[in-house]
Amino acid sequence: MKQQQNAPVSANGRAWVEIDRQALRENAKTLLALCPKGCRLMPAVKANAYGHGAVGVARELNQIGVNAFCVACVSEGVELRKGRIKGDILILGYTHPDDFTLLHRYRLTQTVIDAAYAKQLNRYGKKLAVHIGIDTGMRRLGEKSENTDAILSVFRMKNLIVNGIYSHLCDDDSLTEESRAFTEKQAAAFEQTVAEIQKQGIPRPKTHLLSSYGAIHYPQYGGDYLRAGIALYGILSKKADADECPVPLIPALSLKTRVASVREILAGESAGYNRAFTAKQNRKIASLAIGYADGVPRALSCGVGSVLIHGKKAPIVGQICMDQTIVDVTEIPEINPGDTAILIGRSGDAEITACDIAAQCGTIANEILSRLGNRLTRIIT
Repeated sequence: MKQQQNAPVSANGRAWVEIDRQALRENAKTLLALCPKGCRLMPAVKANAYGHGAVGVARELNQIGVNAFCVACVSEGVELRKGRIKGDILILGYTHPDDFTLLHRYRLTQTVIDAAYAKQLNRYGKKLAVHIGIDTGMRRLGEKSENTDAILSVFRMKNLIVNGIYSHLCDDDSLTEESRAFTEKQAAAFEQTVAEIQKQGIPRPKTHLLSSYGAIHYPQYGGDYLRAGIALYGILSKKADADECPVPLIPALSLKTRVASVREILAGESAGYNRAFTAKQNRKIASLAIGYADGVPRALSCGVGSVLIHGKKAPIVGQICMDQTIVDVTEIPEINPGDTAILIGRSGDAEITACDIAAQCGTIANEILSRLGNRLTRIIT
């Protein structure tokens, strides 16, 4: 199609992410169906919604009635508000006192990470909505569950409006006997803390304990909210977990790029930085318009990873560059510049998942997705 003069750059011109809105909606329904009646979604849209695009994802979820979200930091919360996202937005991590004004201005809810931090929030002098973090064993953030007096003191602070209380299960992705015992201990400690609060005549706050793995493995601990993260996006952290998942999840994200050039390389010739690839025989290679600055792990270099073009795998050759990636397309005779290459997603009968890439890189899918770069256009389909 002929491009009009002064037309905007094509949304999928170089390298882009496609998000399947129906997959998001189905995954949300699947996860909520696991939890007790009355539990609502509080999707984790931190780290740009695990690379999926925070504002776009939150807008889609707003449209199906989701009105609570959680993010890692105040800047992420402000981005959602500027994107006209409705509902409660909980900051899970630390906010510097200099930024307390942003909490108030953008109607954000701050996590009380311990009693001393609560005092700082209270000294700000204006009413702030908070959820109290309870440390039941993660030893990361939150007031220790046994420090009941310190937790109760937060409810008495005149400038803090306590709208919720929560903890985080740190071993809920494992079903070993030891892991189960630890998780059950965490859940019991949390519930005991909530019970102690109620004994003091304080109405039971909104509670949340579960994230993705918790919803799948321990749905009985569902409270008022489910902090769905990686599972909402249709995968789990590890390939084995995804393969054995007892509920149907649909991957929502595809990562695509353009074939920039196609050329012949003769036997003995090298390609890429440090001449890391040398052809043993005549080959055909293609340069793709995507690189590690876009979030493609450099660990996939030199034949570790591959991409899909016209339903066939094309191995990555040489070192992945900042903006380009070279692949061997000898077995794909019909390839031309401008064709689409898929790094995450499906082409014909072939598929590459974020879990596949994570396994090749020795990490988890969460990291692969959350590192997808900001210059990738996000398109919801």
